Amino acid sequence: MTSVSPTREGYPADLRALTSLRAFLALGVVLFHYQLQWDPALGFSPIIERSRLAVDAFFMLSGFILAHVYGPSFAAGTFSYRRFIFARLARLYPLHLTVLLGVLVMVLGALAFGVRYDPSTFTVRGFFETLFLVQAWFPSAVGQNWSGPAWSLSAEWFAYLLFPAFAFLAVKFGRRPWALVIVSLIAYVLIDAVYRSLFGKVLPRAEDDMGILRIVPAFLLGMALHGLGRGLTWSRAAAVCLALGSTILLLTAMQMSLDDRIIVALAAPVVFSWSMLGKSQCEGVLASPPLVFAGEVSFALYLVHMPVIVAWKGVIAEMRGIDSAFRVTPLELVGLFVATCALAIALHLVVEKPGRLWIRERSARWT
Repeated sequence: MTSVSPTREGYPADLRALTSLRAFLALGVVLFHYQLQWDPALGFSPIIERSRLAVDAFFMLSGFILAHVYGPSFAAGTFSYRRFIFARLARLYPLHLTVLLGVLVMVLGALAFGVRYDPSTFTVRGFFETLFLVQAWFPSAVGQNWSGPAWSLSAEWFAYLLFPAFAFLAVKFGRRPWALVIVSLIAYVLIDAVYRSLFGKVLPRAEDDMGILRIVPAFLLGMALHGLGRGLTWSRAAAVCLALGSTILLLTAMQMSLDDRIIVALAAPVVFSWSMLGKSQCEGVLASPPLVFAGEVSFALYLVHMPVIVAWKGVIAEMRGIDSAFRVTPLELVGLFVATCALAIALHLVVEKPGRLWIRERSARWT
């Protein structure tokens, strides 16, 4: 989430508010899955239910940050696709492989001890599709549970492979970023229409089932938002007011359970206005070390929270002799959250950061 060197495009090198934003987005996804597990009698939060759409904001953030980091070199003709791909592999694979292998151990353990599970979502084909991050590239009638949230990594990988095409458009519209915003929105409307005609559901519902279509307009919009901010200068008061206003508007729309596509559209001003906090040098508490660290750990939290839920419910169901679809108590959820956060921090420090550094050091010798 942090650029490797200062840019010459008006933004600070380190957009800390956007790193912190990742923490809130990941927390929203976790709470969404937790809400599916608790007793409906405990209540229902529309904001939490709509937090599943944080994935679309992640896609916008990816486009924005990659434009921030690699846009100048692409425009100058010094961009190296090979180095870019190795850097993206370093970003995704150490943690992805660790979580996937952890789930494989869980499944093999269930087979060895006769623990019941749904084999239709743990197929050999699904394992290898998840391993190579292509599970969201094809139509699928059955979701994959090997590493559920990793479908979005599959979509990200797709966007990374096509990054030169996205970057070409961003450079082409460099002096007309508003035009690229419009192109992105038109692309979203058209892809949504095609997706609805093919699969009978709106684009923000795309996951394992051709989820790559979901990232294309969002990723492009993120790059367009970066270009839009290059030519703007806001006062601190304006940046704070617009960031606060856009965030409140988004949360209100979520609470009102508005159409998924409206909420996705309202996420764009949040990403944009939070980036302008950095440009206006008024990130405040969003730049605090604890929040920034939480944002850095968010990838691990996002990936590992579902396997932890599955493991817990599987073990408890087997011990009690009940179906694993049982409802989890609030106390259990609190314990799961604490344990998941601890595991995410450990994976970030022990696997993600060292793994990323190891791959980058090796790839530097080959590029």
